[in-house]
Amino acid sequence: MKISYAILFGFLMILLLFAAATYVNFKQSEKIDENYELLTRSTNIVKQSNRFQRNILNMVSGLRGYLLTNEPFFMQSYDSSMLENDDILEELSILIRDSVVQRERLEDILELNNYWVNEFARPLIEARKHASASDSSMAAFNALYRAKLVNGMEKDVNKSLQREFREFANHEYAVREGMKRSISQMVSNTKTISFSLTIFSFIAGMGIAIFIATHISSGIVKMVRMADTISQGNYEVYMQAQGKDELGSLARSLNNMARVLSESISLLRRKNQELDQFAYIVSHDLKAPLRGIDNVVTWIQEDHLPLLPPKVVEYLDVIKGRVQRAENLLNGILSYSRVGRELQPKEEVNINNLLEEVREYLPKRPGLKLYIEPDLPVLFTEKLPLQQIFMNLLVNAFRYHDKEHGMVRVYGRKTERHYEFYIEDNGPGISREYHKKIFVIFQTLEVRDMPEGTGVGLAIVKKILDDRNLSIRVISSPGNGSTFIFTWPLETES
Repeated sequence: MKISYAILFGFLMILLLFAAATYVNFKQSEKIDENYELLTRSTNIVKQSNRFQRNILNMVSGLRGYLLTNEPFFMQSYDSSMLENDDILEELSILIRDSVVQRERLEDILELNNYWVNEFARPLIEARKHASASDSSMAAFNALYRAKLVNGMEKDVNKSLQREFREFANHEYAVREGMKRSISQMVSNTKTISFSLTIFSFIAGMGIAIFIATHISSGIVKMVRMADTISQGNYEVYMQAQGKDELGSLARSLNNMARVLSESISLLRRKNQELDQFAYIVSHDLKAPLRGIDNVVTWIQEDHLPLLPPKVVEYLDVIKGRVQRAENLLNGILSYSRVGRELQPKEEVNINNLLEEVREYLPKRPGLKLYIEPDLPVLFTEKLPLQQIFMNLLVNAFRYHDKEHGMVRVYGRKTERHYEFYIEDNGPGISREYHKKIFVIFQTLEVRDMPEGTGVGLAIVKKILDDRNLSIRVISSPGNGSTFIFTWPLETES
Protein backbone atom coordinates (compact mmCIF):
# COMPACT_ATOMS: atom_id res chain seq x y z
CA MET A 1 0.00 0.00 0.00
CA LYS A 2 1.24 3.49 -0.81
CA ILE A 3 2.18 5.67 2.13
CA SER A 4 -0.29 8.32 1.03
CA TYR A 5 -3.08 5.73 1.04
CA ALA A 6 -2.00 4.46 4.47
CA ILE A 7 -2.02 7.99 5.88
CA LEU A 8 -5.40 8.68 4.28
CA PHE A 9 -6.80 5.40 5.63
CA GLY A 10 -5.47 6.20 9.12
CA PHE A 11 -7.02 9.66 9.13
CA LEU A 12 -10.32 8.29 7.81
CA MET A 13 -10.39 5.65 10.52
CA ILE A 14 -9.71 8.21 13.24
CA LEU A 15 -12.34 10.53 11.77
CA LEU A 16 -14.86 7.68 11.67
CA LEU A 17 -14.17 6.87 15.32
CA PHE A 18 -14.62 10.48 16.34
CA ALA A 19 -17.74 10.69 14.18
CA ALA A 20 -19.11 7.60 15.94
CA ALA A 21 -18.35 9.16 19.32
CA THR A 22 -20.04 12.37 18.22
CA TYR A 23 -23.09 10.49 16.94
CA VAL A 24 -23.42 8.48 20.16
CA ASN A 25 -23.10 11.66 22.23
CA PHE A 26 -25.70 13.34 20.05
CA LYS A 27 -28.20 10.48 20.40
CA GLN A 28 -27.59 10.30 24.13
CA SER A 29 -28.08 14.04 24.45
CA GLU A 30 -31.36 13.73 22.55
CA LYS A 31 -32.55 11.09 25.01
CA ILE A 32 -31.40 13.20 27.94
CA ASP A 33 -33.25 16.22 26.52
CA GLU A 34 -36.34 14.11 26.00
CA ASN A 35 -36.25 12.79 29.56
CA TYR A 36 -35.54 16.27 30.84
CA GLU A 37 -38.66 17.50 29.07
CA LEU A 38 -40.66 14.67 30.63
CA LEU A 39 -39.16 15.53 34.01
CA THR A 40 -40.11 19.16 33.57
CA ARG A 41 -43.64 18.20 32.54
CA SER A 42 -43.97 15.89 35.57
CA THR A 43 -42.79 18.72 37.81
CA ASN A 44 -45.46 20.98 36.36
CA ILE A 45 -48.08 18.27 36.91
CA VAL A 46 -47.11 17.99 40.59
CA LYS A 47 -47.11 21.75 40.92
CA GLN A 48 -50.58 22.09 39.39
CA SER A 49 -51.85 19.18 41.46
CA ASN A 50 -50.72 20.90 44.65
CA ARG A 51 -52.42 24.11 43.53
CA PHE A 52 -55.63 22.19 42.85
CA GLN A 53 -55.59 20.66 46.34
CA ARG A 54 -54.93 24.03 47.90
CA ASN A 55 -57.86 25.52 45.98
CA ILE A 56 -60.16 22.68 47.15
CA LEU A 57 -59.28 23.52 50.72
CA ASN A 58 -59.93 27.20 50.00
CA MET A 59 -63.31 26.35 48.46
CA VAL A 60 -64.28 24.24 51.51
CA SER A 61 -63.15 26.99 53.91
CA GLY A 62 -64.89 29.68 51.88
CA LEU A 63 -68.08 27.63 51.69
CA ARG A 64 -68.19 26.99 55.45
CA GLY A 65 -67.37 30.63 56.23
CA TYR A 66 -70.15 31.87 53.97
CA LEU A 67 -72.68 29.40 55.34
CA LEU A 68 -71.89 30.39 58.94
CA THR A 69 -71.57 34.19 58.51
CA ASN A 70 -73.39 34.97 55.26
CA GLU A 71 -70.45 37.26 54.37
CA PRO A 72 -69.87 37.74 50.59
CA PHE A 73 -66.11 37.89 51.24
CA PHE A 74 -65.98 34.12 51.71
CA MET A 75 -67.78 33.58 48.43
CA GLN A 76 -65.10 35.56 46.60
CA SER A 77 -62.45 33.13 47.81
CA TYR A 78 -64.71 30.23 46.86
CA ASP A 79 -65.42 31.55 43.35
CA SER A 80 -61.78 32.47 42.53
CA SER A 81 -60.53 29.04 43.67
CA MET A 82 -63.20 27.28 41.61
CA LEU A 83 -62.35 29.29 38.48
CA GLU A 84 -58.65 28.64 38.94
CA ASN A 85 -59.33 24.91 39.35
CA ASP A 86 -61.10 24.87 36.01
CA ASP A 87 -57.92 26.19 34.35
CA ILE A 88 -55.75 23.78 36.32
CA LEU A 89 -57.84 20.79 35.27
CA GLU A 90 -57.64 21.86 31.64
CA GLU A 91 -53.85 22.24 31.85
CA LEU A 92 -53.48 18.91 33.65
CA SER A 93 -55.50 17.16 30.97
CA ILE A 94 -52.95 18.40 28.42
CA LEU A 95 -49.89 17.50 30.48
CA ILE A 96 -51.00 13.90 31.15
CA ARG A 97 -52.31 13.13 27.69
CA ASP A 98 -49.73 10.36 27.26
CA SER A 99 -50.46 8.61 30.57
CA VAL A 100 -53.56 6.37 30.62
CA VAL A 101 -53.37 5.81 34.39
CA GLN A 102 -53.14 9.51 35.19
CA ARG A 103 -55.97 10.33 32.77
CA GLU A 104 -58.22 7.87 34.60
CA ARG A 105 -57.28 9.34 37.98
CA LEU A 106 -57.87 12.86 36.70
CA GLU A 107 -61.31 11.84 35.42
CA ASP A 108 -62.11 10.42 38.88
CA ILE A 109 -60.89 13.64 40.50
CA LEU A 110 -62.97 15.72 38.11
CA GLU A 111 -66.04 13.56 38.79
CA LEU A 112 -65.59 13.84 42.57
CA ASN A 113 -65.04 17.59 42.32
CA ASN A 114 -68.19 18.05 40.22
CA TYR A 115 -70.13 15.82 42.61
CA TRP A 116 -69.02 17.88 45.61
CA VAL A 117 -69.88 21.14 43.84
CA ASN A 118 -73.25 20.01 42.51
CA GLU A 119 -74.41 17.93 45.46
CA PHE A 120 -73.14 19.97 48.40
CA ALA A 121 -71.77 23.41 47.59
CA ARG A 122 -74.38 24.81 45.19
CA PRO A 123 -77.55 23.66 47.06
CA LEU A 124 -76.18 25.05 50.34
CA ILE A 125 -75.15 28.33 48.74
CA GLU A 126 -78.57 28.79 47.17
CA ALA A 127 -80.29 27.92 50.45
CA ARG A 128 -78.10 30.35 52.37
CA LYS A 129 -78.94 33.16 49.96
CA HIS A 130 -82.74 32.74 50.65
CA ALA A 131 -82.47 31.91 54.39
CA SER A 132 -82.89 35.50 55.52
CA ALA A 133 -86.23 35.87 53.64
CA SER A 134 -88.33 34.08 56.29
CA ASP A 135 -88.10 31.85 59.29
CA SER A 136 -89.22 28.92 57.20
CA SER A 137 -86.37 29.56 54.75
CA MET A 138 -83.89 29.69 57.62
CA ALA A 139 -85.33 26.47 59.03
CA ALA A 140 -85.04 24.85 55.60
CA PHE A 141 -81.40 26.02 55.32
CA ASN A 142 -80.54 24.68 58.75
CA ALA A 143 -82.15 21.37 57.93
CA LEU A 144 -80.24 21.16 54.64
CA TYR A 145 -76.98 22.17 56.35
CA ARG A 146 -77.33 19.39 58.87
CA ALA A 147 -78.26 16.94 56.17
CA LYS A 148 -75.40 17.83 53.84
CA LEU A 149 -72.49 18.82 56.06
CA VAL A 150 -73.22 17.43 59.49
CA ASN A 151 -74.90 14.13 58.75
CA GLY A 152 -74.16 13.76 55.03
CA MET A 153 -71.29 12.32 53.00
CA GLU A 154 -69.51 15.61 52.32
CA LYS A 155 -66.51 14.67 54.45
CA ASP A 156 -66.20 11.30 52.71
CA VAL A 157 -66.25 13.00 49.34
CA ASN A 158 -63.48 15.40 50.44
CA LYS A 159 -61.43 12.52 51.79
CA SER A 160 -61.87 10.59 48.53
CA LEU A 161 -60.84 13.69 46.58
CA GLN A 162 -57.74 14.18 48.74
CA ARG A 163 -56.85 10.49 48.40
CA GLU A 164 -57.15 10.60 44.62
CA PHE A 165 -54.93 13.64 44.53
CA ARG A 166 -52.31 11.97 46.70
CA GLU A 167 -52.24 8.97 44.39
CA PHE A 168 -52.12 11.28 41.41
CA ALA A 169 -49.15 13.22 42.89
CA ASN A 170 -47.37 10.10 44.16
CA HIS A 171 -47.47 8.62 40.70
CA GLU A 172 -45.79 11.73 39.31
CA TYR A 173 -43.19 11.66 42.10
CA ALA A 174 -42.40 8.07 41.16
CA VAL A 175 -42.17 9.04 37.51
CA ARG A 176 -39.82 11.90 38.39
CA GLU A 177 -37.52 9.66 40.41
CA GLY A 178 -37.40 7.15 37.57
CA MET A 179 -36.57 9.88 35.09
CA LYS A 180 -33.84 11.27 37.35
CA ARG A 181 -32.26 7.82 37.60
CA SER A 182 -32.58 7.37 33.84
CA ILE A 183 -30.97 10.74 33.13
CA SER A 184 -28.17 10.00 35.59
CA GLN A 185 -27.61 6.61 33.95
CA MET A 186 -27.61 8.14 30.47
CA VAL A 187 -25.06 10.79 31.52
CA SER A 188 -22.89 8.05 33.00
CA ASN A 189 -23.26 5.92 29.85
CA THR A 190 -22.43 8.90 27.66
CA LYS A 191 -19.28 9.59 29.65
CA THR A 192 -18.26 5.94 29.50
CA ILE A 193 -18.91 5.63 25.75
CA SER A 194 -17.19 8.94 24.97
CA PHE A 195 -14.18 8.05 27.10
CA SER A 196 -13.94 4.57 25.58
CA LEU A 197 -14.22 5.80 22.00
CA THR A 198 -11.73 8.60 22.69
CA ILE A 199 -9.22 6.18 24.21
CA PHE A 200 -9.74 3.73 21.36
CA SER A 201 -9.34 6.55 18.80
CA PHE A 202 -6.18 7.72 20.54
CA ILE A 203 -4.71 4.21 20.63
CA ALA A 204 -5.66 3.57 17.00
CA GLY A 205 -4.25 6.95 15.93
CA MET A 206 -1.02 6.37 17.84
CA GLY A 207 -0.71 2.90 16.36
CA ILE A 208 -1.19 4.17 12.82
CA ALA A 209 1.15 7.12 13.42
CA ILE A 210 3.86 4.88 14.91
CA PHE A 211 3.54 2.42 12.05
CA ILE A 212 3.76 5.12 9.40
CA ALA A 213 6.54 7.01 11.20
CA THR A 214 8.57 3.85 11.74
CA HIS A 215 8.10 2.74 8.17
CA ILE A 216 9.01 6.15 6.76
CA SER A 217 11.87 6.88 9.17
CA SER A 218 13.52 3.48 8.65
CA GLY A 219 13.40 4.00 4.89
CA ILE A 220 14.69 7.56 5.16
CA VAL A 221 17.54 6.50 7.48
CA LYS A 222 18.63 3.91 4.92
CA MET A 223 18.48 6.50 2.17
CA VAL A 224 20.47 9.01 4.27
CA ARG A 225 23.16 6.37 4.85
CA MET A 226 23.20 5.62 1.14
CA ALA A 227 23.46 9.35 0.31
CA ASP A 228 26.31 9.74 2.85
CA THR A 229 28.11 6.81 1.27
CA ILE A 230 27.70 8.38 -2.19
CA SER A 231 28.89 11.77 -0.88
CA GLN A 232 32.06 10.06 0.39
CA GLY A 233 32.85 8.93 -3.14
CA ASN A 234 31.59 5.35 -2.99
CA TYR A 235 29.11 4.99 -5.84
CA GLU A 236 28.98 1.19 -5.79
CA VAL A 237 26.10 1.09 -3.30
CA TYR A 238 22.70 -0.53 -3.47
CA MET A 239 19.60 -0.26 -1.30
CA GLN A 240 17.03 -3.04 -1.01
CA ALA A 241 13.82 -1.61 -2.53
CA GLN A 242 10.81 -3.34 -0.99
CA GLY A 243 7.15 -2.66 -1.63
CA LYS A 244 5.40 -0.50 -4.16
CA ASP A 245 4.96 2.57 -2.01
CA GLU A 246 6.67 5.93 -2.41
CA LEU A 247 9.70 4.84 -0.36
CA GLY A 248 10.16 1.81 -2.57
CA SER A 249 9.98 4.00 -5.67
CA LEU A 250 12.44 6.46 -4.13
CA ALA A 251 14.81 3.62 -3.20
CA ARG A 252 14.73 2.33 -6.77
CA SER A 253 15.38 5.87 -8.03
CA LEU A 254 18.35 6.19 -5.66
CA ASN A 255 19.71 2.86 -6.86
CA ASN A 256 19.35 4.03 -10.43
CA MET A 257 20.97 7.37 -9.55
CA ALA A 258 23.90 5.59 -7.86
CA ARG A 259 24.32 3.41 -10.93
CA VAL A 260 24.23 6.40 -13.28
CA LEU A 261 26.63 8.31 -11.02
CA SER A 262 29.01 5.38 -10.94
CA GLU A 263 28.96 5.17 -14.73
CA SER A 264 29.30 8.94 -15.06
CA ILE A 265 32.20 9.10 -12.59
CA SER A 266 33.94 6.26 -14.40
CA LEU A 267 33.41 8.08 -17.69
CA LEU A 268 34.63 11.35 -16.13
CA ARG A 269 37.76 9.66 -14.85
CA ARG A 270 38.46 8.30 -18.31
CA LYS A 271 37.89 11.75 -19.79
CA ASN A 272 40.22 13.30 -17.21
CA GLN A 273 42.87 10.75 -18.03
CA GLU A 274 42.42 11.53 -21.72
CA LEU A 275 42.63 15.25 -20.90
CA ASP A 276 45.83 14.66 -18.93
CA GLN A 277 47.25 12.74 -21.86
CA PHE A 278 46.16 15.49 -24.22
CA ALA A 279 47.74 18.15 -22.01
CA TYR A 280 50.94 16.13 -21.86
CA ILE A 281 50.92 15.72 -25.64
CA VAL A 282 50.32 19.44 -26.10
CA SER A 283 53.13 20.23 -23.67
CA HIS A 284 55.65 17.71 -24.99
CA ASP A 285 54.93 17.45 -28.71
CA LEU A 286 54.20 21.14 -29.42
CA LYS A 287 56.92 22.64 -27.25
CA ALA A 288 59.62 20.75 -29.13
CA PRO A 289 58.92 22.34 -32.57
CA LEU A 290 58.44 25.72 -30.91
CA ARG A 291 61.88 25.46 -29.34
CA GLY A 292 63.22 24.38 -32.71
CA ILE A 293 61.78 27.48 -34.35
CA ASP A 294 63.24 29.64 -31.59
CA ASN A 295 66.67 28.00 -32.04
CA VAL A 296 66.61 28.53 -35.79
CA VAL A 297 65.72 32.21 -35.35
CA THR A 298 68.48 32.58 -32.75
CA TRP A 299 71.02 30.97 -35.10
CA ILE A 300 70.03 33.29 -37.95
CA GLN A 301 70.38 36.31 -35.66
CA GLU A 302 73.78 35.13 -34.37
CA ASP A 303 75.28 34.16 -37.74
CA HIS A 304 73.69 36.55 -40.21
CA LEU A 305 72.50 39.57 -38.25
CA PRO A 306 74.88 42.06 -39.98
CA LEU A 307 73.69 40.88 -43.39
CA LEU A 308 69.96 41.12 -42.63
CA PRO A 309 67.82 44.15 -43.58
CA PRO A 310 66.25 46.00 -40.62
CA LYS A 311 62.73 44.72 -41.52
CA VAL A 312 63.88 41.10 -41.47
CA VAL A 313 65.48 41.66 -38.05
CA GLU A 314 62.17 43.11 -36.85
CA TYR A 315 60.28 40.15 -38.25
CA LEU A 316 62.62 37.72 -36.51
CA ASP A 317 61.98 39.47 -33.19
CA VAL A 318 58.23 39.16 -33.83
CA ILE A 319 58.64 35.42 -34.51
CA LYS A 320 60.57 34.92 -31.27
CA GLY A 321 57.92 36.86 -29.32
CA ARG A 322 55.13 34.79 -30.76
CA VAL A 323 57.01 31.57 -30.11
CA GLN A 324 57.44 32.62 -26.48
CA ARG A 325 53.73 33.55 -26.26
CA ALA A 326 52.79 30.15 -27.70
CA GLU A 327 54.94 28.42 -25.10
CA ASN A 328 53.35 30.53 -22.36
CA LEU A 329 49.90 29.59 -23.64
CA LEU A 330 50.84 25.90 -23.49
CA ASN A 331 52.05 26.33 -19.93
CA GLY A 332 48.81 28.16 -19.12
CA ILE A 333 46.75 25.28 -20.55
CA LEU A 334 48.65 22.82 -18.36
CA SER A 335 48.20 24.98 -15.26
CA TYR A 336 44.49 25.49 -15.93
CA SER A 337 43.87 21.77 -16.52
CA ARG A 338 45.59 20.83 -13.26
CA VAL A 339 43.50 23.15 -11.06
CA GLY A 340 41.36 21.14 -8.65
CA ARG A 341 42.73 17.75 -9.68
CA GLU A 342 44.26 17.02 -6.29
CA LEU A 343 42.83 17.76 -2.85
CA GLN A 344 45.13 19.96 -0.86
CA PRO A 345 45.62 19.30 2.88
CA LYS A 346 44.38 21.94 5.28
CA GLU A 347 46.83 23.69 7.52
CA GLU A 348 47.15 26.81 9.61
CA VAL A 349 47.85 29.69 7.24
CA ASN A 350 48.89 33.15 8.37
CA ILE A 351 47.67 35.37 5.54
CA ASN A 352 50.23 38.11 6.26
CA ASN A 353 53.08 35.60 6.04
CA LEU A 354 51.56 34.10 2.88
CA LEU A 355 51.47 37.53 1.20
CA GLU A 356 55.08 38.19 2.16
CA GLU A 357 56.01 34.98 0.36
CA VAL A 358 54.03 36.10 -2.70
CA ARG A 359 55.77 39.48 -2.62
CA GLU A 360 59.08 37.79 -3.49
CA TYR A 361 57.70 36.59 -6.84
CA LEU A 362 56.14 39.87 -8.00
CA PRO A 363 57.60 41.72 -11.02
CA LYS A 364 60.11 44.41 -10.06
CA ARG A 365 58.46 47.76 -10.74
CA PRO A 366 60.27 50.84 -9.38
CA GLY A 367 57.81 53.34 -8.00
CA LEU A 368 55.05 50.71 -7.47
CA LYS A 369 54.51 49.71 -3.84
CA LEU A 370 52.52 46.91 -2.19
CA TYR A 371 50.66 47.70 1.05
CA ILE A 372 49.42 44.76 3.11
CA GLU A 373 46.99 45.25 5.98
CA PRO A 374 48.86 44.17 9.14
CA ASP A 375 46.04 42.28 10.91
CA LEU A 376 44.88 39.78 8.29
CA PRO A 377 43.50 36.53 9.78
CA VAL A 378 45.07 33.17 10.48
CA LEU A 379 42.93 30.52 8.75
CA PHE A 380 42.87 26.74 8.84
CA THR A 381 42.59 26.13 5.13
CA GLU A 382 44.28 24.97 1.89
CA LYS A 383 47.42 26.99 1.41
CA LEU A 384 48.38 26.33 -2.21
CA PRO A 385 45.05 27.35 -3.89
CA LEU A 386 44.88 30.53 -1.81
CA GLN A 387 48.49 31.29 -2.68
CA GLN A 388 47.73 30.82 -6.39
CA ILE A 389 44.82 33.28 -6.14
CA PHE A 390 46.90 36.01 -4.46
CA MET A 391 49.82 35.34 -6.81
CA ASN A 392 47.76 35.72 -10.00
CA LEU A 393 45.83 38.77 -8.81
CA LEU A 394 48.91 40.61 -7.52
CA VAL A 395 51.04 39.70 -10.56
CA ASN A 396 48.30 41.11 -12.82
CA ALA A 397 48.08 44.26 -10.71
CA PHE A 398 51.84 44.83 -11.00
CA ARG A 399 52.22 43.72 -14.61
CA TYR A 400 49.50 45.94 -16.07
CA HIS A 401 49.99 49.01 -13.89
CA ASP A 402 50.44 52.03 -16.16
CA LYS A 403 51.80 54.69 -13.78
CA GLU A 404 55.38 55.43 -12.73
CA HIS A 405 54.34 55.79 -9.12
CA GLY A 406 51.44 53.69 -7.88
CA MET A 407 50.26 51.39 -5.17
CA VAL A 408 48.54 48.05 -4.69
CA ARG A 409 46.67 47.39 -1.41
CA VAL A 410 45.60 44.09 0.13
CA TYR A 411 43.07 44.12 2.96
CA GLY A 412 40.15 42.06 4.22
CA ARG A 413 36.75 42.11 5.89
CA LYS A 414 35.08 39.41 7.95
CA THR A 415 31.49 38.43 7.13
CA GLU A 416 29.15 35.93 8.77
CA ARG A 417 30.41 32.86 6.91
CA HIS A 418 33.37 34.05 4.81
CA TYR A 419 36.35 36.34 4.77
CA GLU A 420 36.42 38.85 1.90
CA PHE A 421 39.83 39.77 0.53
CA TYR A 422 40.36 42.97 -1.47
CA ILE A 423 43.20 43.58 -3.96
CA GLU A 424 43.01 47.26 -4.90
CA ASP A 425 45.23 49.22 -7.30
CA ASN A 426 45.24 52.69 -8.87
CA GLY A 427 46.18 51.41 -12.32
CA PRO A 428 44.45 51.89 -15.68
CA GLY A 429 41.13 50.35 -14.71
CA ILE A 430 38.83 48.09 -16.73
CA SER A 431 35.73 49.00 -18.72
CA ARG A 432 32.49 47.55 -17.41
CA GLU A 433 31.95 45.53 -20.59
CA TYR A 434 35.06 43.47 -19.81
CA HIS A 435 34.32 42.71 -16.14
CA LYS A 436 33.14 39.18 -16.95
CA LYS A 437 35.26 38.49 -20.02
CA ILE A 438 38.56 38.86 -18.13
CA PHE A 439 37.80 35.66 -16.18
CA VAL A 440 37.46 33.59 -19.38
CA ILE A 441 40.58 31.66 -20.37
CA PHE A 442 42.81 33.33 -23.00
CA GLN A 443 40.88 36.62 -22.68
CA THR A 444 43.31 39.52 -22.19
CA LEU A 445 43.06 43.27 -22.62
CA GLU A 446 46.67 43.55 -23.92
CA VAL A 447 47.83 43.00 -27.50
CA ARG A 448 48.31 39.38 -28.48
CA ASP A 449 51.99 39.77 -29.28
CA MET A 450 52.97 40.54 -25.68
CA PRO A 451 54.52 37.35 -24.29
CA GLU A 452 53.34 38.07 -20.74
CA GLY A 453 49.62 38.31 -21.50
CA THR A 454 48.25 34.78 -21.88
CA GLY A 455 44.82 35.41 -20.32
CA VAL A 456 45.09 32.33 -18.07
CA GLY A 457 45.79 33.83 -14.62
CA LEU A 458 42.31 35.18 -13.86
CA ALA A 459 40.72 32.08 -15.40
CA ILE A 460 42.70 29.94 -12.94
CA VAL A 461 41.55 32.18 -10.05
CA LYS A 462 37.91 31.82 -11.17
CA LYS A 463 38.24 28.05 -11.53
CA ILE A 464 39.73 27.64 -8.03
CA LEU A 465 36.89 29.65 -6.50
CA ASP A 466 34.16 27.99 -8.59
CA ASP A 467 35.34 24.55 -7.47
CA ARG A 468 34.68 25.66 -3.87
CA ASN A 469 31.40 27.50 -4.54
CA LEU A 470 33.10 30.80 -3.77
CA SER A 471 32.87 34.09 -5.67
CA ILE A 472 35.01 36.83 -7.15
CA ARG A 473 33.98 40.20 -8.56
CA VAL A 474 35.66 43.32 -9.80
CA ILE A 475 34.90 47.00 -9.22
CA SER A 476 36.61 49.13 -11.85
CA SER A 477 36.27 51.83 -14.48
CA PRO A 478 38.79 53.27 -16.94
CA GLY A 479 41.31 55.60 -15.26
CA ASN A 480 40.11 54.83 -11.71
CA GLY A 481 41.98 51.65 -10.90
CA SER A 482 40.53 48.22 -10.04
CA THR A 483 39.48 46.34 -6.95
CA PHE A 484 39.19 42.54 -7.07
CA ILE A 485 37.11 41.05 -4.24
CA PHE A 486 36.98 37.31 -3.56
CA THR A 487 35.56 35.22 -0.71
CA TRP A 488 37.27 32.43 1.24
CA PRO A 489 35.86 30.08 3.92
CA LEU A 490 36.09 31.42 7.45
CA GLU A 491 37.75 28.46 9.19
CA THR A 492 40.01 29.18 12.13
CA GLU A 493 40.26 25.72 13.76
CA SER A 494 40.88 22.20 12.58
